Amino acid sequence: MNEVWSRDKLSADRAVVALKAAAEPTRLRILALLAKYELTVKDLTHVLGQSQPRISRHLKLLGEAGLIDRFREGGWVNLRLAELTAGQGVAGTIVSWLDDGDDVLRRDAERARALIEDRARHAQTFFEAHAGAWDELRALHMDGSVVEAAMSRVLGSGPFGTLLDLGTGTGRILELFAPLFERGIGIDTNQSMLSYARSRIEKVDLRHAQVRHGDIYNLSLPDGASNMIIMHQVLHFLSEPKRAIAEAARVLAPNGRLLIVDFAPHDREAFRERFAHTHLGIPEDRLSDWIATAGLRVETTDNVLPAEQADDGQSQLRVLIWLARKPEQFAPDATHPATDR
Repeated sequence: MNEVWSRDKLSADRAVVALKAAAEPTRLRILALLAKYELTVKDLTHVLGQSQPRISRHLKLLGEAGLIDRFREGGWVNLRLAELTAGQGVAGTIVSWLDDGDDVLRRDAERARALIEDRARHAQTFFEAHAGAWDELRALHMDGSVVEAAMSRVLGSGPFGTLLDLGTGTGRILELFAPLFERGIGIDTNQSMLSYARSRIEKVDLRHAQVRHGDIYNLSLPDGASNMIIMHQVLHFLSEPKRAIAEAARVLAPNGRLLIVDFAPHDREAFRERFAHTHLGIPEDRLSDWIATAGLRVETTDNVLPAEQADDGQSQLRVLIWLARKPEQFAPDATHPATDR
């Protein structure tokens, strides 16, 4: 496929293939959905009310035409609008012609959003039930002290003006890096987590830190409000991690830095239900693409906890650390829209 498709141009024959693939009502609906959300085949069967074999046939044609990308994550196959080939331009243009007010497309989008919100509620319920033991739960996945030492090594000695901790959870990151910032703000959407974090920072007398309720996709902060943002073990819980990175980039000051810490891809399928994980780790190439799309430049990467064989036969979890910087002249990649807003 890579040798047929180029990133920038299509031959006349390939353009015809792409246009023919899109020229069918269900496939147009699929393209409209995947322009906004990453979905699975099961999601699409639910939203579109069609059988799995029929949806799979449509997806096969769209994939062969280069209009969509598919990637495996554990036992799931996620789907999205093409990003790495010239098919992206064709698919994006076709979707831009569609009327969002169309009744069918509007109902499709509503059902897809309901699915995503249901997953978010599942995660929120999990967080509420485990807020007080959150750090202990994380320790089941990895050696937190090793990861924190690697984070400190990557960040350096500071000082930072305003540090923003997105998905602050128990407030541990604010406590850990308190000596390095003048002002710390932790953002989380879960009230139980915020209550626990608030009591924690009060207990250790972090008067220059605070926690707030907020939406990681739509932060109530102005552009350039922070010169250091940390997203520690957050992305694998999110339905739209790319969108969260784009919002972090908006709030980051010129020359500010974004530290992302998350699992490398793994095979622990049980984490979806047991720990409310949406993604089984974050592939390095995808994260790199999201960072670039948001207009940031990767400065440093680190790989913590090299894979070892665990007692259950599964590989030990690895943690990836990425440090990216916002250029003085900030310019998100307009050819790869990062959000649907």
